[in-house]
Amino acid sequence: MSWFESFSLVMRSSITTLREKIEDPERMLHQLIVDMDEELERVRGSVAAAIADEIQLGAKCRKARDESQQWFDRATAALKRGDEAAAKAALDHKVSAEQRADGLDKEYGLQKEQTAKLQQSVRDLEDKIRQARQKQTLLLARLVRADSTQRVNWALKQTTSNSAFAQFSRLENRVERAEAMTEAYDRLDGVDPDALELDRQFQAAERQERLQSELEDLKRRVQEEQ
Repeated sequence: MSWFESFSLVMRSSITTLREKIEDPERMLHQLIVDMDEELERVRGSVAAAIADEIQLGAKCRKARDESQQWFDRATAALKRGDEAAAKAALDHKVSAEQRADGLDKEYGLQKEQTAKLQQSVRDLEDKIRQARQKQTLLLARLVRADSTQRVNWALKQTTSNSAFAQFSRLENRVERAEAMTEAYDRLDGVDPDALELDRQFQAAERQERLQSELEDLKRRVQEEQ
C-alpha cells in the first residue's frame, strides 16, 4: 500500500466506528491527530528523498554538460595544434558526454515534474491536518451529543417497556381480552349480548320502581303513626 493510500485510510476513519469502539472520544481524536502528524512526517521523508534524487540528477546533468564542453575545448586546442586525430577523439568523447547529458536531462525533467506533484500532495495533507485540528473541538462535541442522545433513547425505551404506565396498559389489554372471551363463549352458548343488556335494563327499572313503592309505603306508615 502506498503512503498516500495509507494516509487516506486514516483520513476516512468512520465516526460511527469511533463511537462504537472507544470510551474516550477526546483521547481518540487526539490520537488520530498524532497519527496524522506521524504519517505526514513519513510522507515528508519520502518526498524529501525524491527531491534529493532530483538534486542529484541536476548535478549529474550539469557535470555531463561541463564534461562535454571540456572535450570540445580539448578538440579545439588539438585542432589548433594540427593534431586532427586527437581533435577527432576529443569530439567523440564530447558526443558521448552530450548524449549522456541529454538522457539525464530527460530523467531530470520527469523527476522535477514528479517532485512538484509530491510537494503539492504534502501541502494538501498539511492543509487537511490543519482543518482536522480546527474541527477537532466541534467533532468532539458532535460525538458527545450523539452518544448522549443514544443513552437517552435507550433509557426512554427501557422506561417505555418497563414503566408502570406500560404495565397498566398491558393489564387493561388483559381485562379487555378476558371480557371479549367471555362474550365469545356466551355467543357460542346462544346467549344474545344485546338481550342480556336489555334484561339488565328492565331489571334495573323494576328495582327502581320497587324501591320507590317501598319508600311511599314507608312514608304513609310514618304519617299514620303521627
